[in-house]
Amino acid sequence: MALDATDRRILSALQISGRMSNADLSDKVNLSQSACHRRVQRLETDGYINGYVALLNARKLEVPTTVFVEITLQGQADEVLDAFEKAVARIPDVLECHLMAGSADYLLKVVAENTEDFARIHRQYLARLPGVSQMQSSFALRTVFKTTALPV
Repeated sequence: MALDATDRRILSALQISGRMSNADLSDKVNLSQSACHRRVQRLETDGYINGYVALLNARKLEVPTTVFVEITLQGQADEVLDAFEKAVARIPDVLECHLMAGSADYLLKVVAENTEDFARIHRQYLARLPGVSQMQSSFALRTVFKTTALPV
């Protein structure tokens, strides 16, 4: 299904405020409440909307440190990739894992309390990941810009 301008307005509005009521959303996108509700249901069913989440404050939850970890594996065989991906998915401090093209095979986004906590995460989890030949960690000094909103 192709998205029209109204679908795009709905998606943009929900990315900014996923908790807005259907009445508020329908006003914002100039649709009746029933038509707006049907469109949102269709966008959910068709997979444009994967779910709704609360964005939490990392500082309040005492995990303000973001570390990007580049990982190079020993090989590219499917079983090596699968074993790595299954193991990394079980690490609670890893927010994102991306298979990369370029110098590293994977890029992880990890959160920690501080450098000591990251050292614990590294010892307890990262150093034990299967198939890893090289790992390089970079600490974010400050987040300049961050969004979860995709361009629609």
